[in-house]
Amino acid sequence: MNANEVKILAERHGLQALKEITFNEIGLDFQIAFAKGQNEDSWVLRIPRRDNMLAQIEHEAQILKLMKRRLKISVPDWKCVSSELIAYPLLKNPPAISVDGATHQMTWNMDSKSKKFVSSLAAILVDLHQTPIEEAVAEGLTLHSPEQVRLRVSEDLQRVKLELGISTQKEKQLQAWIDNESLWPPFSALVHGDLYAGHTLVEKDGKITGMIDWSEAKINDPSLDFVGHLAVFGEESLANLISEYQRAGGTVWPSLFNHTKERNSASFLSFAIFALNAGKDDLIATAKKQCLT
Repeated sequence: MNANEVKILAERHGLQALKEITFNEIGLDFQIAFAKGQNEDSWVLRIPRRDNMLAQIEHEAQILKLMKRRLKISVPDWKCVSSELIAYPLLKNPPAISVDGATHQMTWNMDSKSKKFVSSLAAILVDLHQTPIEEAVAEGLTLHSPEQVRLRVSEDLQRVKLELGISTQKEKQLQAWIDNESLWPPFSALVHGDLYAGHTLVEKDGKITGMIDWSEAKINDPSLDFVGHLAVFGEESLANLISEYQRAGGTVWPSLFNHTKERNSASFLSFAIFALNAGKDDLIATAKKQCLT
């Protein structure tokens, strides 16, 4: 959609006279627009890229209600929720990193070595992961046991192998990870599911004040909330995060660090499943290349 189309769409949903509309196109599920309202207030608009996303949208809306109760940080306060548009007031502070939609150039909005970022992330993850399972289930989230999580990864591997193909080396590495029971957590927890620096809002010193994009939240493997940190900050920072997390009261298991490394190496598999489910030729082509190289 262009700016005028977004303005018309917003007016149809009760947001009048939007102006200064700009876009961030990096999202795979949603086109993201930013706009000024009638009172110079700032808005975030999320326009679904597919027609079949209402269930996913309603699911995220329930998650956000739970997060408002559970967390001490800000999360999006959706004022418009429909199959065509999600709109909410822009939260305070920028993300830790911003990514240009056209060039994919990454810009830091904090010190990339901030200790406050790591300590505040650890504290937030403890609060999130200690959400009572029954409370999360009551909000519509499905409990995935450790055995079910491993089985799902195994099923994903077989699907990708059948539909896209996969290199022998990558298949062996994935299968070894799946088969090594000692690496996997003996429990599940409520996770953000798509957590990395771009989904955390920070003050200049790196303290996290908010989190966005909760559509992948689930009761699952806790390492899902550490893998994005590893991908951006590296192994030393991951070790520091795990240490801070444990110090803040988080529950760990001996193989969390190595398990997170294996999950990071398997990130191409998650993207391949997303591409297959989305059914878009360009995404499928990219995923196939990742699987075979």
